[in-house]
Amino acid sequence: MTKEEILIIDDEPQIRKLLEINLESNGYKVTQASDASMGIKLAASHPPDLILLDIGLPDMNGLDALKELRTWYNHSIIILSVIDNEESIVFALDNGASDYVTKPFRVNELLARIRSCLHRNKSIEHNTILIFDNIQVDLIARAVKNNDELIKLTTTEYKLLVLFAQNEGRVLTHQYILKEIWGVGYQNDTQYLRVFVGTLRKKIERNPNKPKHIITESGVGYRFN
Repeated sequence: MTKEEILIIDDEPQIRKLLEINLESNGYKVTQASDASMGIKLAASHPPDLILLDIGLPDMNGLDALKELRTWYNHSIIILSVIDNEESIVFALDNGASDYVTKPFRVNELLARIRSCLHRNKSIEHNTILIFDNIQVDLIARAVKNNDELIKLTTTEYKLLVLFAQNEGRVLTHQYILKEIWGVGYQNDTQYLRVFVGTLRKKIERNPNKPKHIITESGVGYRFN
């Protein structure tokens, strides 16, 4: 069985070593780059299954590297950064980051997020039926069922649920969701989005007041579990 490959782009040798030890012990193949230019070249010559990308790189801002990678690289990119402000997190997620993890990070949490991203890549490539709890989303029939009982969703609610389910584990910003579902002109209508998320929760969550699947990321957006 071929090992999944992860590319680390980070200028801190101790961080790269920590990641290498933990990733390899969990069965991943690891390649490393100490700056953005080297990382982009490695990714282009041999695209990995996932990239861990630092923001504070010596030759280029990691967010600029993210935007450059996203012009051709389609797999997951997780941002690793000491920067923990809402503006940077939202910018990264809006520009194609699959997830954002702040340093210092807990290794087990990072590994869980890596597994989620890799699982999501495979699900998008192969699955026509998405399943969570007792809910089934049939992408071909465009039908949603709970224990084989049809759930009546509006067209918008269905599109919203599919967007969430196909991005399992990924934080989707308010602006990203609004653009994907309603178009560019609606990117600031966050209250509009909250209303639709509320009605969707009532239809798929066992307890809409304590949602298990559509999780609010305060000030940023939503994550689907």
